[in-house]
Amino acid sequence: MKNIAIFGSGSGSNAEKIYNYFSGCSHAKVVLIASNNSSAFILQRAKKLGVDNLIFSKKDLLNFSEINKKLLRKNIDVIVLAGFLLKIPKSLVAFYKNRIINIHPSLLPKYGGKGMYGINVHEAVVKNNEAFSGITIHLVNEFYDKGEILFQKKCALSVDETAVSLSKKISSLEHKHFAPTILNFIKKCQS
Repeated sequence: MKNIAIFGSGSGSNAEKIYNYFSGCSHAKVVLIASNNSSAFILQRAKKLGVDNLIFSKKDLLNFSEINKKLLRKNIDVIVLAGFLLKIPKSLVAFYKNRIINIHPSLLPKYGGKGMYGINVHEAVVKNNEAFSGITIHLVNEFYDKGEILFQKKCALSVDETAVSLSKKISSLEHKHFAPTILNFIKKCQS
């Protein structure tokens, strides 16, 4: 049984979907939901779900030994970034090498990198008249959105697509594919 920590900065809809997906799973379970934003709705979701939560600052995140002590106490095997807006420091990436998974709301390598998250991505995709967008689930390394790609799923843009309508399409793809991809990754690592 692998223990999952979810890091998020916002509403936590993906975190809740992941938690529910792994409830009763024999391969992994969500044991911690962490955020750098003390007012993020993800923390309310964690309380509702009965999952331990952790609030930390950017400074705390950069202080590897302190944050890692907390992760080690929970026996964390895999970290999942679900709407987490801070860059993971190199020390944490190194300690959890190939065990940090992120989801990105575009078909990487397009529309990745610093500042490319959420609605910013969708606005750029629509502005550039792309025919397709989608999601990318990837491992995290020391560079923004450059880790090994585990899964991609695309969707077509309609002629009257807006950033908001595209956001809803992407969210639906995330909710459908993120948790199963995490499970496939965990199973692959166990075999």
